[in-house]
Amino acid sequence: MNKILDSLKLNLLHTGHVQLDDTWDYDNVISPFSRIYLITDGNAKIYHSYEEVNLKAGYLYLVPSFTYSRYKCETYLTQYYVHFIEEIGNGLSIYDIKDFIYETKASEFDVQCFKRLVELQPGMSLKNVDVKKYDNQDSIEFIKKNNRLQPATKLLETQGLLRLLCSRFIKNEKINKTVVKSGFSDVLNYIKEHLHEELLVSDLAKNYNLSADHFSRVFQQKFGIRPSKYIQSVRIERSETLLITTNNTMAEIADKTGWNTVSYYTRMFKKIHGKTPGQFRKERLND
Repeated sequence: MNKILDSLKLNLLHTGHVQLDDTWDYDNVISPFSRIYLITDGNAKIYHSYEEVNLKAGYLYLVPSFTYSRYKCETYLTQYYVHFIEEIGNGLSIYDIKDFIYETKASEFDVQCFKRLVELQPGMSLKNVDVKKYDNQDSIEFIKKNNRLQPATKLLETQGLLRLLCSRFIKNEKINKTVVKSGFSDVLNYIKEHLHEELLVSDLAKNYNLSADHFSRVFQQKFGIRPSKYIQSVRIERSETLLITTNNTMAEIADKTGWNTVSYYTRMFKKIHGKTPGQFRKERLND
């Protein structure tokens, strides 16, 4: 496991300190990079990994890459932020081999790490705080270009600070290590990012030059579940989050999670939960 962590690459995209207001209100955000926030004042809420998290001053927060998330600030919030792309050889993610917490109390050393990052990288602050305006389609090329222009000492210190901040959230080693050996790790991210679209196993298989049947068998060997069943489970889970954390109609939720019709979505949801999405929402909101 230590050898795998030795190959961990953390590449900086943005860092800065910003004050936000009630315009910081975004839904259906799925980014190909991770975020760490250090809240310095105010409060807000974020939703990701099927949890609601209240942002509080004096705490660090992690939002992993490729997770559905929402952001809402009703008054104001000031925070340090860092956005980065993580990789552990062969396109794998640190989230494939480690379990993470998403909130931890910040130490004075954490504060100094953020201040130092901003000092080291003054040109890496966001020009637009709209989280849907910087999905970084060309982030890999941006990172390569930026790294070429960085002095070696500055680049090493930046990556060291990112490692320190990221390590604050690692909980333990995942029990299921099959993903680490899999060349299919990228397909999980693809599914999560394109969940609202039609996802056919035959199309996924073409990316690996495999037949649909062969792809399904390999996928099940690696992850313990058939790809069609995995897609269905992720769609149900994301719809649960939308039911609890938004006022979206059933039609909007069905559209955002890739179900063809509301009736089909309702039927599949009831098959799994024994209740309709509307009943699920009502019960959870009345808890």
